[in-house]
Amino acid sequence: MKDQKETILVSACLLGVNCRYDGNHGENKEILALLDEYHLIPVCPEQLGGMETPRLASERRGENTVISQSGQDVTAFFEKGAGETLKLATIFGCKKAVLKERSPSCGHGMIYDGTFSGNKIPGSGVTAALLQENGIEVIGESKIHSLITGTDN
Repeated sequence: MKDQKETILVSACLLGVNCRYDGNHGENKEILALLDEYHLIPVCPEQLGGMETPRLASERRGENTVISQSGQDVTAFFEKGAGETLKLATIFGCKKAVLKERSPSCGHGMIYDGTFSGNKIPGSGVTAALLQENGIEVIGESKIHSLITGTDN
């Protein structure tokens, strides 16, 4: 009998992989619990784009630029990682992605404003935006209940 589990992309840090900019993870027990119901494909767009772990924090500045905390333009890494993540989504037939909120790659809905001051603004990270542009539903980890229940409540 063929396995009918849906396949979903997930930010690897949410699954406990130490790939965040600071070398840590953001393991989320609710997301790990999805393993019973879904095939989860871990991705770290920054690593897929060629960035090291740990690395300096980065933030989106405007629509098309990502800057590291030292002021280096790291946009090319983020764009490459987004493209590689989209390739994986396509290979595995993913229609949904659960991504790390506020990240310059994975953030969806709210991201840091590019000043490294902790201020947040409406927007999406490079990967989240590319996935959405290609018809993949992006869900932040705080909205995981919408995946489980099929509602936004």
